Amino acid sequence: MAIRVTTLGDLVDEQAERTDGDALVIREDRLTYPELAAETDRFAAGLHALGIRYGDKVGILMPNSPDYVAALVGAAKLGAVAVPINGRFKVHELAHVISHADLALLVVSSDPDGVDYTALVSEVLPGLADGEPGRLTLPEVPALRVVVDLQGSMPGSLGRPEFDAAAASVTREEVKLLQQRVRVRDAALLMYTSGTTARPKGCLLSHEAVVRQAEAVARTRFMLTPDDALWDPLPMFHCGGIVPMLGCFSTGAKYCHPGFFTPAETLKSIQTERCTVLYPAFETIWLAVLDHPDFPSTDLSAVRLIQNIATPERLAQFEARMPQARQVSSYGSTECATNLTLTLPDDPYEIRMRTLGRPVGGMEIKIVDPESHRDLPEGAMGELCFRGYSMFDGYYKDPEQTAAAIDAEGWFHTGDRAMLVDGGNLVYGGRIKDMLKVGGENVAAVEIEDYLVSHPAVGIAQVVGAPDARYQEVPAAFIQPVPGASLTETEIVRFCRGSIASYKIPRYVRFVTEWPMSGTKIQKFVLRDRITKELEELGITEAPTASKLGR
Repeated sequence: MAIRVTTLGDLVDEQAERTDGDALVIREDRLTYPELAAETDRFAAGLHALGIRYGDKVGILMPNSPDYVAALVGAAKLGAVAVPINGRFKVHELAHVISHADLALLVVSSDPDGVDYTALVSEVLPGLADGEPGRLTLPEVPALRVVVDLQGSMPGSLGRPEFDAAAASVTREEVKLLQQRVRVRDAALLMYTSGTTARPKGCLLSHEAVVRQAEAVARTRFMLTPDDALWDPLPMFHCGGIVPMLGCFSTGAKYCHPGFFTPAETLKSIQTERCTVLYPAFETIWLAVLDHPDFPSTDLSAVRLIQNIATPERLAQFEARMPQARQVSSYGSTECATNLTLTLPDDPYEIRMRTLGRPVGGMEIKIVDPESHRDLPEGAMGELCFRGYSMFDGYYKDPEQTAAAIDAEGWFHTGDRAMLVDGGNLVYGGRIKDMLKVGGENVAAVEIEDYLVSHPAVGIAQVVGAPDARYQEVPAAFIQPVPGASLTETEIVRFCRGSIASYKIPRYVRFVTEWPMSGTKIQKFVLRDRITKELEELGITEAPTASKLGR
């Protein structure tokens, strides 16, 4: 495939000149490519009128919707940097992102059927209510000048009428002039992902990284054409929600998003929109669809390809349930703008079931010894490293973590164990880093530990992953109370609820007075083995949900 590099804004506009077909279908909303181009222009105009300039950070905290897409692409058209904020963040995490990202403007909108984001923002920014809308001066977030509430009238914010009036004051010609100045290696997105530090890290992704990667996957792995429709339930604050959408925009395909995922509505949408490629990614999502009572009676005959990440046994089950659709699997991360490797639909069955495929064209991978960094041969398990055009440009305002992760030759060291087999197909072997994978969400153990020790009665906290049939693994906390203090599991859970994301709340809490030590370090693998053995002996395979804990 010939290399074609462009910006997010130009990607949308170029497709609008080629076709008037559907670009977006989100719930009951539908936009054609010309309508999408016009809406992103209008949003760019509104942002510019409110003072957003090249390099400014624009935070987006709202439900999956056409407004979300317009905000993201509209910011990119100005050369600003869109900052999609995880909709599951609570006060603790949101306060960090708003401050750390140096947001100049925050766009917020609540979901009538979901999270009240405006209430959350008001809690994080208590001084907002007394601020002058559009001219904020908040000591805790000095860069933030504007909050736009598209659905209501949050005190201190501008509402949709004011935003629309601002947009009307800037011409399309002004937007296009600014758009022409954006470079492909400029930062387009600042995506926050949990890493080995105590708080989420901001990954800077260029226009080239996300657009070129999106088109490469769309054309060479999913074989998308203007006749295709891709269904993707992943949130738009994740690369897995954004980059496949951009892949549709690069090929003129239709991007279908459920807004809020439910199995029943998913089946209706796939049937009605005649979706051909499905991107559930995580087995918990796809199992809910396959096990829904409406599945046998739903016409899914248009589906030809499904991208899932699961065990070989589970992938085989998935393909047996829908034999007309090929299952493909992937390795991905925010640092490589989502899919680094993918199997091909015409790969042999064993390759598709038991590996994560080969690198997307233009990306390099290698396996090294985690200690010596010496290159390892095929068949040897070591640390996965990659480099190439879709690699992120570093962690925002964190040169030390960037230098620790990217070596002198430009290789990003993932901290994941893997090996290459059968001529270069990747096999995943778990994490070297102290990370958890909770239902598809990356969670740094130290991030949870950092929050737990802020409780006045918690002396030491260590978090490990406990096996879970539903979420792959869930957090288990081992806690040593401060001398003389007493704690219960219920108190710990209540302390977490509403302050950190629900998937980070420990599902099991155990209190200890001694730690397994190796020199000066706590042996976490002993703690992990301890909770695993305990659950096995008790016959527990699935943890209680966060909503049921601590009640």
